[in-house]
Amino acid sequence: MELREDIALRLLQINAIKLNPQNPFTWASGIQSPIYCDNRLILSYPDQRKFIISAFADLAGQFQPFDAISGVATAGIAHGALLAQEMDLPFSYVRSKPKGHGRQNQIEGKIESGQRILVIEDLISTGGSAIAAVEALREAGTEVVGTMAIFQYNFELARMRFDEINCDFATLSDYKSLISAARSQEMFTESEFALLDAWYTNPKEWSPAKSA
Repeated sequence: MELREDIALRLLQINAIKLNPQNPFTWASGIQSPIYCDNRLILSYPDQRKFIISAFADLAGQFQPFDAISGVATAGIAHGALLAQEMDLPFSYVRSKPKGHGRQNQIEGKIESGQRILVIEDLISTGGSAIAAVEALREAGTEVVGTMAIFQYNFELARMRFDEINCDFATLSDYKSLISAARSQEMFTESEFALLDAWYTNPKEWSPAKSA
């Protein structure tokens, strides 16, 4: 099993990713989905946490050189801080918008103009939160070398949006690897895998009834 599938399987085993093609989840956007991802759960499993951070450190090699790491609030903060500790680098994090009180910071932690920064997110769906962080860091005078996340849904919209701002991104695993890992474990019937494939093809219009 390749690394991307191994990571997907690990996420399934600790319920950081849940798949339920028959009884879908409803995202905040209102989209019905057979998948729900909560990578915060990784933090509660030391072995998996260490494995993910080690994999992040290896993947970060493609973005070298960089001077610091910045996490995307809120879910990317812990993973980014752990990676910064692993790589002995400075860490900061970026809020979705400036605070409404105090110094009204959007970026927390010390950054310097000209610094080369790697951005860490937990999950890339359409890329909105990570892209907002990239833009905030650029406005502060830093150079963003790229963005890394644990998982992505392989949505073309995310790829297009990152291309538009000229920012590379990479993830440890993705939806296609997840489905491959689930097939290797024979987790679902062929009709259920067909539902999972149908969601990926047209997530906005998908529902189990329409795909049956």
